[in-house]
Amino acid sequence: MSSPQPPSLAEFTSAHTAGRPILLTGGAVVTMDPQVPDRDAGDVLIAGTRIVAVGADLRSDPELAAVIASALVVDTRGSIVSPGFVDSHRHAWETQLRRSIPDVTDLGEYVMSTLAGIAPLYTPHDMHVGTRLAALTALDSGITTMLDFSHNSRTSAHSDAAINALIDTGIRGVHASMGPHFGDWDHQWPADMERLRGSFHGANNGLVTLRLAALSTDEIAGPAIAYGPELAALARDLDVWTSIDAVFGLSSSEAILRWARQGILDPTLTLIHSTGLTPDAWKVMGEAGVTVSLAPTSDAQIGLETAIPSIDEALAVGIRPGLSIDVEVALASDMFTQMRTLHAIQRMRATNSAYGTTETPNRISTRDVLDFATLQGAKANALGDVTGSLTPGKDADILVVRADGINNMPLNDAIGTLVLGADARNIETVLVAGNPRKWAGVLVGEDLDALRDEVLRSRDAIIRRVAGL
Repeated sequence: MSSPQPPSLAEFTSAHTAGRPILLTGGAVVTMDPQVPDRDAGDVLIAGTRIVAVGADLRSDPELAAVIASALVVDTRGSIVSPGFVDSHRHAWETQLRRSIPDVTDLGEYVMSTLAGIAPLYTPHDMHVGTRLAALTALDSGITTMLDFSHNSRTSAHSDAAINALIDTGIRGVHASMGPHFGDWDHQWPADMERLRGSFHGANNGLVTLRLAALSTDEIAGPAIAYGPELAALARDLDVWTSIDAVFGLSSSEAILRWARQGILDPTLTLIHSTGLTPDAWKVMGEAGVTVSLAPTSDAQIGLETAIPSIDEALAVGIRPGLSIDVEVALASDMFTQMRTLHAIQRMRATNSAYGTTETPNRISTRDVLDFATLQGAKANALGDVTGSLTPGKDADILVVRADGINNMPLNDAIGTLVLGADARNIETVLVAGNPRKWAGVLVGEDLDALRDEVLRSRDAIIRRVAGL
């Protein structure tokens, strides 16, 4: 018996816009909500921007009968329905420079080549192009929420361009604003944060939110962009969270202990990397309830501090971290790579530590890393009540991932397939607050030829400026 003809993009969009119920039915359902069971075959009902219900057979529920009678039905048999991935830290403006330093040797080389040598030459237009490319790539690979750690805010126009790029793509975007490390700039940050919050926080029907960004210490770029009491007070006054990057080693450990003594280490902080920290620093982090964003490929490939993602240290103090992409100048763009890298590294370390003993290795699971890539990332982005799981009442940030392709067939374990088998080519549908951003495997409303031309023009102009031409 053949499957019913799927609705067209126009039919789906019309139903979504009108608030008509939409029933995704028949596929494997992975909720990432401990209170909402996964299903080998199940239904997800959405209306407008929200998830209404999740279950084995919602059409048999008398309380939903009237709603479902008017629903647009989307057959998801042969697919996995899951929450969208959440990227908790990416420097999106750099994306024209993808893989320009694929074999970068350490943090210092990245800092001097990209942040000191190239960042000062970016125009607001370049900021828009790079951020837009990063956001569209995120959507194409199933990332429905991206935190852009925008650390090249040279002028108000640079910040506006980066935020407008998030708005233009329809991603759920978090703009984390920070002044630049090097070069001339207007020194409008952090005072400009008040204007940004008033103009953009909650923009695009609530899809765009703002937060403060800072470094953990003054070692790289001086005290102006290092987190401390003044920035903490500003974030508190603006009622925004703070993302803190370059959290490495002994100096950051000392800073964390100092923040704890000052009363500015709290749940509104997301500490990025957190590599090579002392046990005392981890202890106060756990007690304070901070969130952590791990960048597995960045730590391991670039060689940040110990070069080992700090997953065991985080879990030991009760912190379940989010995951992030970091810098595309040297790293992969997708969440599948982050999940697989962390899964392999942690299990390798656990097994190696127990080798030759009678100890049982404490190994994380594929469900763990999918949790990090969805719900925990949403919590790190201050969006845990909005996205990250297929929970009734949350926004419909949803993936439909084909499980019958050559790399996934036959479907035996939905979570194992999402983490270890799937990639961007298998992502059939991406919804952000119910709005289709990828449909039938293609980004919606995007002219990729025109995008390519714009990206190349921007990249080539940057290269000419670097060369002094």
